Amino acid sequence: MNVFVSVATGLSPEQEAFVDAVENRLRAIGLVPCTIGRNTFSTEAPLQAVVHLMRRCAGTVVIALERYRFDAGLERPGSAKEKPLGPVRFPTAWNQIEAAMAYSRHLPLLVLVDESLRCDGLLEKGNDWYVHELAIDPAELNGPAFGGLLNDWRARLVAQPEPAAAEPAAALDPAKMSVGQLIAALKPAQLWTALVTLGGALAGAFALGMKLAG
Repeated sequence: MNVFVSVATGLSPEQEAFVDAVENRLRAIGLVPCTIGRNTFSTEAPLQAVVHLMRRCAGTVVIALERYRFDAGLERPGSAKEKPLGPVRFPTAWNQIEAAMAYSRHLPLLVLVDESLRCDGLLEKGNDWYVHELAIDPAELNGPAFGGLLNDWRARLVAQPEPAAAEPAAALDPAKMSVGQLIAALKPAQLWTALVTLGGALAGAFALGMKLAG
């Protein structure tokens, strides 16, 4: 069973050892970790590659590790709520992007966050999934807390319908679509043609109205 793993590239030796340990734990329970640029490669644009890979996965693991470190900075600079920031560390933005994509596809999420990070958005606690903060040490994965989380998450994977190799496009019924949905469904060339046609029709109607008024 494939699972999508969201993790940065260009890791430190300590981070690499931790990610290896997570992947080994996944394989030990019959799961295949899949990460763009790590063990899965594509010539597609990054977002398209992620979309296509997630279609073949039953769940997602987010491993948020330090990517950026700032010794000093400001939060909300220039506002009434401005305050200084001491040493602060952030993960890659791709953790946020891929977590959002997985959530939109209803894939069960297992979120592991380096306890030294400042995490906002989808990586902070209080969302629809549990965020497990831990030290970046392979030994952390051997404790009962992580073992319990891993088993619970795997049980939710098994309960999911088997992911399809490809998703057929849903049939659209124009009669049941709003104007906004119809516009969104148009390809750029179709939208441009529709706008030109509409513009011509309006111009013709305006000219006819002027003649009748005269």
